[in-house]
Amino acid sequence: MTENRHQALGLSDETVLEMYETMLRARKIDERMWLLNRAGKIPFVISCQGQEAAQVGAAFALDREKDYVLPYYRDMGVVLTFGMTAKELMLSAFAKAEDPNSGGRQMPGHFGQKKNRIVTGSSPVTTQVPHAVGVALGGRLEGKDLVTFVTFGEGSSNQGDFHEGANYAAVHKLPVIFMCENNKYAISVPYEKQVACENISDRAIGYGMPGITVDGNDILEVYKAVKEAADRGRQGEGPTLVETVSYRLTAHSSDDDDRIYRTKEEVEEAKKKDGLFAFELYLQEIGLLTEEKLNEIQEKIKKEVEEATDYAENAPYAEPEHALKHVYAE
Repeated sequence: MTENRHQALGLSDETVLEMYETMLRARKIDERMWLLNRAGKIPFVISCQGQEAAQVGAAFALDREKDYVLPYYRDMGVVLTFGMTAKELMLSAFAKAEDPNSGGRQMPGHFGQKKNRIVTGSSPVTTQVPHAVGVALGGRLEGKDLVTFVTFGEGSSNQGDFHEGANYAAVHKLPVIFMCENNKYAISVPYEKQVACENISDRAIGYGMPGITVDGNDILEVYKAVKEAADRGRQGEGPTLVETVSYRLTAHSSDDDDRIYRTKEEVEEAKKKDGLFAFELYLQEIGLLTEEKLNEIQEKIKKEVEEATDYAENAPYAEPEHALKHVYAE
């Protein structure tokens, strides 16, 4: 009999099933986007596949009523957890007027939605890190009980923005969770050619904050690490650096050919450790995810993805005269 790990973490059966459903939703939306891209219907995809366990595990450890998330471009699992819908993500992919991120102006993956406290990112990587520190500082000045959660890839951890943000947050003991989603490749550059230390989390000691590396394919391990980091932040103990180690199962983006820099065998080997299937297996082994329940979730998500695609494909584009809106003073 498989040990019941989620209850030891204070997670209910309903919550872990919701976590699984959110992971599967992210995967299915992502898979549909690749098909739409290859059919010439949407211009660009940047994928979350292989990282859903880290994203959903972390987002569920936060307070979805008051915390702020500053996601990086792969974080479909994070934004779905925080309230973005399949329809809204598809509107973004099709660059339609109703796209909540930017009204069709931004590339996909630049998530932003004020009502759900998802703070928009920018194309230069890691700029979201100092922003997360600023939001945490603002929250403190206003006496708010909030934690900010910011993600970035391991390649991004070499950028100045990361170092400045980490240093400032640690000095001022701000409630920031820095989460590095280490997927082994910064576009085409493997980990060992980017960083000399064994783990990204080793960098934390240089700033005077705790650092932890966890298995990014284990959703419950990620949940535990981020929950502890959030509790520390709320108690005034400052920031934490969490590194989740997983693997990017797709090419960097729909414009990248990953066959140039990694072998097919390496990718196939990584698929065996896929966090989505690992969690599915766990839920089945403890008797929570029956065949009937699994079919019900799959059918529900299939319907959602179909409806989201149809809606977004047929939705209107923004008016051409709106191109300069929000650029200059109106």
